[in-house]
Amino acid sequence: MILGAALTVVANRFRRTNSHAKMEQRRLNLLRATARRKTTVRNAPRHRSIIRSRIPGAILLLLALALAGAAFLPRLVDLGRNWLPRPWTDLVRDWGHLSDVLLPGPDALLVGLAIAALGLLLMAVARKARRRGGLPSALANAGAQPSPGNIQPAPGSELAYALRSCKAAFAGVAVFSGVSNILMLTGAMFMLQVYDRVLPSRSVPTLIAMAILAGVLFVGQAVVDLVRGRIMTRIGVELDEAVGGRVFTAVSRLPLYIGHQGDGLQPQRDLDNVRIFLSSPGPSTLFDFPWMPFYLAIIWSLHPTLGITAICGAIVLVALTAATEVFTRKPMGAAVSTGVMRNGFAEASRRNAEVLAAMGMGNRLHDHWREASREYLMQQQHVSDIVGGFGSFARALRLMLQSAMLGIGAWLVIQGEATSGIIIAGSILAGRALAPVDLAIAHWRTFVAARQSWSRLSQVLARLPQDAQPMALPVPGSNLTVERMTIGAPGAQRIIVRGVEFSLDAGSVLGIIGPSGSGKSSLARGLVGAWRPLAGRVKLDGAALDQWSSERLGRHIGYLPQDVELFAGTVAANIARFDPGSDPKAIVAAARAAGVHQLIISFPNGYETQIGEGGTALSAGQRQRVALARALYRNPFLVVLDEPNSNLDMEGERALAEAILAIKARRGIVVIVAHRPNILTTVDFVLMMKEGQMHMFGTKQSVLSKLFPMQVNTEGLRPVSTSPQLPN
Repeated sequence: MILGAALTVVANRFRRTNSHAKMEQRRLNLLRATARRKTTVRNAPRHRSIIRSRIPGAILLLLALALAGAAFLPRLVDLGRNWLPRPWTDLVRDWGHLSDVLLPGPDALLVGLAIAALGLLLMAVARKARRRGGLPSALANAGAQPSPGNIQPAPGSELAYALRSCKAAFAGVAVFSGVSNILMLTGAMFMLQVYDRVLPSRSVPTLIAMAILAGVLFVGQAVVDLVRGRIMTRIGVELDEAVGGRVFTAVSRLPLYIGHQGDGLQPQRDLDNVRIFLSSPGPSTLFDFPWMPFYLAIIWSLHPTLGITAICGAIVLVALTAATEVFTRKPMGAAVSTGVMRNGFAEASRRNAEVLAAMGMGNRLHDHWREASREYLMQQQHVSDIVGGFGSFARALRLMLQSAMLGIGAWLVIQGEATSGIIIAGSILAGRALAPVDLAIAHWRTFVAARQSWSRLSQVLARLPQDAQPMALPVPGSNLTVERMTIGAPGAQRIIVRGVEFSLDAGSVLGIIGPSGSGKSSLARGLVGAWRPLAGRVKLDGAALDQWSSERLGRHIGYLPQDVELFAGTVAANIARFDPGSDPKAIVAAARAAGVHQLIISFPNGYETQIGEGGTALSAGQRQRVALARALYRNPFLVVLDEPNSNLDMEGERALAEAILAIKARRGIVVIVAHRPNILTTVDFVLMMKEGQMHMFGTKQSVLSKLFPMQVNTEGLRPVSTSPQLPN
């Protein structure tokens, strides 16, 4: 009767909770109908996960009630006498002693644990009702990007901010961990009842009833652990969703700040390490640690001598865990650094596979990689030896402690201070109390790796703050101004370009010439904002480049680098700069401006032709012409071309010249870095670079007349003052 009434109350509560959630959902749907129209398909799986997450809670509530009902069942039915009902006179007499009814003899602990589990689960249900969806909703909020009206996390604190957004999910994991640890007592209590009740009474019905109850509780424990693991996995996924965009931006921007040093994909690997750790059994041990005193207290309640033995074993295991932390910190750091070096050799060999094969350098590069790999494996082996050694000692100590508990329990039974059931129950409880320490040592490598990844990733994100969104400026269309610009390569201490200054009006074409190593390509990178100047500024219509957001500035700049890089995808996507709202007419117009339209439509799939990673399906000349079309997409105001004719044939050079004249006709500005003089026929001004400094600047006629006095008139040459020369 009590169990049935409790089930009715819980069912009504769930019906009211679900009804309230449905009413709130309808209200939100009415308020956000327009906003949700575009994301219905994307949010449907998450909504189903919210519904599914309520099912385990209901199952666990029923299990807790079943445990409480089983604790009261022996008071109503005598299981030792063929399931005969107890006389009502006995029940009436027992009600006079309320404490004996609620906590009767050996069942006191079971009833107390059942009430504790029921209270925890009711708190979880109430929290879900207040938050209108509970843990999955918190997870959804963790992955959402903060709106402009919300507080933005400080650079470097994005990971902590994302985890704080999941605090409701972690609270749910803590609740499930508590229920799991309570249900872990099933085995010990079952053995205690078997030895102290079933064997003395030789009651088969009692044994069957207890076995059924224990089986149900074990299934409930499995469900709890399954749900807890799934929640942790989803927390890891939501962390990746919340921070993955920032990490990708950091990976793509990091070479602009430190150059191509080390493993450029290390931030992405660090995020994967943190996510994998959150999805592993390691974090679960952190939620199980607080329950160690709970188990030790139960062991102490069985007998103080057993409690003292278990506490001493726990102290030794905790000391082993601390020693594992101390001895693995330095080797793990060395292993990471050597791993980065090894991956760097492998990546360089992959990028230069043709050079290695053509000039027989493969074996020599292999020897360098092998040396780095040996160092990496040695550090990994050192870490494995330390963790494995401490783990072996911890497991041996735990088994030794369980045997000691059996021996001490047997001695207590001989002395008449304990029952035979305490022997087995104490051993099982001691093993369960110390299991989190054993698991923590076993997963210590992943924990240390995740902690180091967290630290490195936070430092990278702090170094590369998210781009600000300044006020949108008008579309530039008047002039380009360079004010005493000084440039150095990212991550290097050497200055490459110093003191460059000039101004160009709309419709001008500038040619930059000079010997190799004079800083021409570095100057081109500075003009488009790829390399930030160490001093001076580059301005479009009087506004410095840092007053534009990267996204808006890119709409007004076209850039063709010296080393052309295309991306895996279609020809159309590469020309459109992977703009999801690209206009096919603009794509075709850019291709026509670059003189590559006829070439593209000759491909089997035309503009939908897949070009492969890096554009490997195209020749060097075809890649350069497609990249030129990408630079001309949507008619940018400033177009910077770094040796655009290095891989072009005569037809390609003719198309390039026509494209430059078309930009000039529409009042754009073109800057060309050139080695071959035939492209200079289209320029208006020439900038001569020498040893990183301006050597000459003026009209084409004046500069070329100075360089080739027998061929060109020297009128109009303007001298340029130079600062002390620096080695390039």
